[in-house]
Amino acid sequence: MQEHSAATSYIHPLAEVEEGAQIGAGTRIWRHAHVRASATIGAMCNIGKGVYVESHVHIGARVKIQNHVSLFEGVTVEDGVFIGPHVCFTNDLYPRAITPDGQLKGSEDWEITPTLVKYGASIGANAVVVCGVTVGTFALVGAGSVVTKDVAPYTLVLGNPARFRGYICRCARRLSSVTKDANVLIGMCEVCGWVNLHFE
Repeated sequence: MQEHSAATSYIHPLAEVEEGAQIGAGTRIWRHAHVRASATIGAMCNIGKGVYVESHVHIGARVKIQNHVSLFEGVTVEDGVFIGPHVCFTNDLYPRAITPDGQLKGSEDWEITPTLVKYGASIGANAVVVCGVTVGTFALVGAGSVVTKDVAPYTLVLGNPARFRGYICRCARRLSSVTKDANVLIGMCEVCGWVNLHFE
């Protein structure tokens, strides 16, 4: 049985949510989105037009996923994450349509490599996240970037491949006058003033 209620979530009539998907209270799923069976989406999320959420993908609460994002099996998104339009997550480090002897691959031939996006992180439009990485707490991935390795908490990365470009406040502004002592980062934010950020 499909695990959502019209009283607690909104699913556009042109969206497809398969039986067995779990949708949290207050979540909105817009037109042409497709949520596969065994996917989990938490409470108070916004799933934009044309988003694809494959089976066994786990999405936390208060997550905003913009139009035409692709989340494939192996992806876990923690609470409070922003994912911009047309972001693509991959899940296979050795992609082929056929086996070495030329046969079409089946599900048993795929090796899923997991990806984790941690609490409060943001991923800009048209970014590609290569599987096997962790995007850290409150990290910010710039638009159009290709993420090929882990992104540390509270860091800004840009480019292809994405590289470190500075430290970021929880409000997403770049920090200046940054000092780092053990697991504590101290910097100046133009919005928040002086902030102390505690790394995991």
